[in-house]
Formats: sequence, C-alpha cells, structure tokens
Amino acid sequence: MGGRTLRLKGLAYGGDYNPDQWPEEVWSEDIRLMSAAGVNFVTLPVFSWPRLEPRPGQYDFDWLDRIIDMLWEAGIAVDLATATATPPAWLVREHPEMLPWNADGVRLEFGSRQAYCPSSPVFREHVAGLARVMAERYGTHPAVRLWHVSNEYGDHVARCWCPVSAAHFRRWLQDRYGSIDVLNDAWGTSCWGQNYIDWGHIEPPRTSMGPINPAQQLDFERFSSDALLELFKVEVDVLHEVTPDLPVTTNFMSMFRELDYWDFAAAEDLVTDDAYPDPADRRSHIGAALNYGLMRSLKGGAPWLLLEQAPSAVSWRDVNLPKAPGQMRLGSLQAIAHGSDGAMVFQWRQARFGPEKFHSAMVGHRGERSRTFQEASSLGAELQRLAPVKGSRVRAEVALVVDWDSWWGLSAPDSLPSLRLDWARQARTWHAALYELGHTVDVVQASGPFDGYRMIVVPNLYLTTPEQAEALAAFASSGGVVVVGPFSGVVDATEKVHDGGAPGLLRELLGVEVDEWWPISDDDRIALAVEGGPASATVWSEWLEVADDVEPVAEYLDGVLEGRAAVTRRRHGEGRAWYISACIDPVALKSVLGTAADEAGLKNRRELPESVEVVTRSDGDADFVFVLNHGSSPTTLAAQVDAVDLLTGTSIRDGVLDLPGFGAAVLTAPVDVALARGIRTPLSTSSAHTEPDQEARR
Repeated sequence: MGGRTLRLKGLAYGGDYNPDQWPEEVWSEDIRLMSAAGVNFVTLPVFSWPRLEPRPGQYDFDWLDRIIDMLWEAGIAVDLATATATPPAWLVREHPEMLPWNADGVRLEFGSRQAYCPSSPVFREHVAGLARVMAERYGTHPAVRLWHVSNEYGDHVARCWCPVSAAHFRRWLQDRYGSIDVLNDAWGTSCWGQNYIDWGHIEPPRTSMGPINPAQQLDFERFSSDALLELFKVEVDVLHEVTPDLPVTTNFMSMFRELDYWDFAAAEDLVTDDAYPDPADRRSHIGAALNYGLMRSLKGGAPWLLLEQAPSAVSWRDVNLPKAPGQMRLGSLQAIAHGSDGAMVFQWRQARFGPEKFHSAMVGHRGERSRTFQEASSLGAELQRLAPVKGSRVRAEVALVVDWDSWWGLSAPDSLPSLRLDWARQARTWHAALYELGHTVDVVQASGPFDGYRMIVVPNLYLTTPEQAEALAAFASSGGVVVVGPFSGVVDATEKVHDGGAPGLLRELLGVEVDEWWPISDDDRIALAVEGGPASATVWSEWLEVADDVEPVAEYLDGVLEGRAAVTRRRHGEGRAWYISACIDPVALKSVLGTAADEAGLKNRRELPESVEVVTRSDGDADFVFVLNHGSSPTTLAAQVDAVDLLTGTSIRDGVLDLPGFGAAVLTAPVDVALARGIRTPLSTSSAHTEPDQEARR
C-alpha cells in the first residue's frame, strides 16, 4: 500500500464540512472564507447517507456534485467520505436485525450514529454498494485526494452481543481453533464445568451470574476488533478495486482500547487521527504526545494526518472548557511536530442543530467575526510557511510497547489480583516520565522491530508470547536497554499462567521470579529506597526472588516486603534488562528511567522548563526543531544554535529564544543532531525548575 499517498501541495489544513446542513446560498460564503483562511483540504460528506440514498437504490448526488466542483474551482481538495458511518432509517426499519445489542441482551434503538451490528451481512452488503457507487462517480474527480471510510469505528458500538454477532463469533472461533476440543483446552473449560461439545452452544460473553471465563472474554475482545476490521476492509477492497491510485483511511481515536490499531493500520494507506486534548488539563499535551507517537509508529514512522481536533470547546464532556487564545495553534503545531502532515479540525461551520451544535468550529456562530475564525485564519497563513516540513520524519531513540492483548487481558473483570492496575494509566505514567526527561517516544509492538532504538520500555506485558520474549531478549543482547513493568509475562495467548509463574518467558531476560503479587489497598502506600531520595509505591507491588547476577536497584522499606528488591537490573549480552515490580511514584519512576536511559547512551534533558517540549523532524537534509511552550506564561530559553525560525523567517544565532504563553518556534538548519540540544533554560533561571520534583516526592 506504500504506493498510494496523499497528493496535496503543502500541509493539509481544513475541516469536516457539512454543506447539506446549510442552504446552498451559504456555500459560496463558506468557500470565500475557506480561501481567506488558507484552507486547502476538507472532509465531506461523513454522515450524509440518507441524503445520498433517500430510498433504497435511489441516489441524489446533484448537490454533492455541485459542492465538490465549487471547492475544486477554489483550489480546495477533498477527503471524500463514503458516508457509511450511519445507516439511513429506511435500512434499519427494513432490517431491524442489523441493530446492535448490549451485553444485557437489549437491542439498541435507532436515533444516534453507528446504528449497526459490525457483523451484519445486510449492513456490509449496503456499505459495499454505496462505496462502489461513490468510487465510480467520484474516483476520477481531480478534487478527490483521499477516501475516508466510515467514522471513528468503535466510538459508540465497539462490541455487539446480538445473535448475528454470536454466529460470527462462533465462525471466528472455528477458524482460530479448528476443533471444539482445541477450544476447550485453550479456554480451560474444565474449570467451573464450562466444557463445550458443540460450536452452537457457545455465545458471546453476555451478562452472566458471575465472573466470565477470562479466555472467552479475551477472545471476544479480539473477535470484536476483527469484526470491525472486516467491515472496514469491505469498503477498502471496493475502493482499491475501483480507484487503485487513491489512498484510503479511516479516522482513529488516539490510544483507543477497543480496536487493535496495529491491524487497522496495516489495512489502510494513511493513518489519520482524531485528537481532543482537554484544555482544562494542563498536562494534556503529554498524553497527546503519546497518542501521536502511536499514530506515526503504526506505519513505521511514516507521516500521518491529524484529521480532527477542536478549534475551541467540544460538546461531549461534563464541562466543555474552551481553548484559550493560542491553544488551537499550539495543539496543531504539536501534532505536526510529532509527524502529522497537516492540521484538520472538526468542524468547519458551527452547526445550528443536533448533538454537536455547541461544538466549536473554525467559523463560529458569529461567522467570520468569531474568535475561532480569526485564529484559524492566522494559523492557515503560518502553516503555509511550514511546507518544507512535509514528508519529514520524527527522530526518536526510545520506544514504548503497546500491546492490545495485554490491555484487554488486564481489564478482564473479576479475575485479577487487583482491578486497580490499569494498563492505560500505567502506559501513560511511564510515557510521562520519559517525556519529562526530554525524550520523544515512539510506540512499538512487543515483537519489534526495534531497529534504530536504544531503549525499549514495556510498562506492562501481561500476556507474553515466545515471539515477543525472543525479540526483547535479542534487543538487549545486541546492546539495547529493556525496562519491563509489573505484572508482565504472566499468561500466554490463551490466558494460561506460564509455567513457573511470572515473569514467565521473560524470566531468563530479567533474572527474577515473582513468588506472589502484593496489591496495595487504595488508602495505603509502601516506602521505597531509590537512588536520588525517598520514594513510594501505590496500587501494586511484588515479592521477588532474584538471581545471583541481578542487581537490586531499589528495595521496599516497610510492610511484609521490607528489605526485598523492588527494582532490579541485569546485564544481558551487551545490554541491560530492568524490572520494576511496583507502581512507583512519578518522581522515582523518572529517576529509574533516567538512569536506564543513561545506560542506553541517551541524554536526559532535565534542564528544560516543565512547560517546554522540543521535538525534531528531519528529511535527511534538514532538521526541523519544534520548540513548544505548553504553558500560559512566557518563557525565555538559551538558544545556542544557528538556525532560522520558519514561522517568523528570523535567524537565531547563539542568543535567546523568547516564547510567549502557548508560543512556538520551528527552527531549521542543515542536518545536525545537536541542533535540539542547543535549546535550554538559561542558567540564571534553571534553579527555578527543581522544586516541583521535590514537592512531588512528598
């Protein structure tokens, strides 16, 4: 799929456009304002199936023809949606069996979006039909540069427990296991008398009288992700057949539990993402950095596209705080810094009706007088200056393992030592520590490849396969540093505990054995001795037995585990393998990961202000260093560089870099890995940034 690329001059800029929600006399005004704002790319018509096919087999494309032609006449290209995100009412009423069920066996009613069972053959037949008609009609239109399939798969219906899904689940299981005896062995059905003698006896794990078999639950998670992937591929196959040169995408939802995005990314040509950091959370940009690290890593570091973000407030949180002036610009630049070749938004014109009428837009209810339009216009002009960045790749030497099987397994209800050990929280906490050390972090699968990285961190790998264990061990043997978190290497692919207990297949690499897990109650914490000062653990700890060649780096100071190793490291071949057996406090975690990074030959950047992020993209000839101030207060940095700021066109030579609140600079110079290192806090102010760490330890 590498041959299908988004052909667009410069970075993509625009938004979701819903012309069918407005009288046609508004369209000309929209296009005038788009041109004024520097818009070169719009998405439409995502939710227009009922307008395009008002009755079975009867199509109305005249209005869509007109608006696509109008856009192209203004030089605006189109991300053309297949409009299959929500079926029309006539289809649902003709085939009520295609509506999804919840785990309680209740059929969900038409009245929102995604009113379909992913496994429904009726729905699949109709989406394939509409995709084909759209492709045949618009596939050669010069405005169409990207196919947009459905919308945010799994947002409202990620799992379906209806009879149609049940039959599909059974077929999926037959393909996976081949025989009912193999399934019984894989699921361990001799426990609690759950043995099956016929495939027809198996149902999805609906609400039951007690805990559900975790192996069955895990397979249902896998199946549900695969069912939506199959649905996606129905349209992808049609679009590739009819328009073999046009790229295809579907918009992801950042770090999203419900779907294995490694599989989805392999089926599409361009990774796109919808990102909605909360402006009420002053650290939301750190989570965004991890989300974007995943997006660029899904296709091995290739550029991706931010397809949705909010110009200001969203409409679906309990409290929808608007973005302060400058935050939309900064959020766009952060996505571009992390590999996006553009900054798209939802939505172009703020709706007057429906569930999203209070969701912000590039053109607010006040029209071009709205603050969002004024800021959007300024950003459009700036993005044109960043055209040289397009196609370049992010430089990163640290990667974090994201594994959906472990995520799903660790969220199985009623079958774990503690439900407080949350996979996503663990991953985000580890990433935040690396972020605060100044590292740009990619995301990898536990099976690799790990080429180009010095350190791999594994916050949790509850489910571990031989392929994964061998890849991690080989990375350490060849000189890399591996850091593994608690409750890893526990079970195999069928939820069976590995022989000898945890860390199972990782035992040889880490040199430790877990005798017992020791969860920590909600109102308790355990003191630790960690290099650099006192520390503590919450949520989780473990009783470790360590091999003679393992060095304890931290130990428990109180409770039953007093004196036992909490953090260990071991030489493995030419590299090192670390094990962190507890959920240690953020400052201690940063200290441990910082030491591991030192061993990997990485330079930790503790000298930057907490609010400042530095990310480098490179095209092999030039580096593009994004310096982003996520704080609301101005900051001054020493800039020991010789570079040009693309945003202003000014030269910077061994001086200072002044960034206002939510300010940014994009420095460029011939390839030089030291360019980003020239950005630092002036010595006179560096001491002001040591107190937060001390406070966090208390």
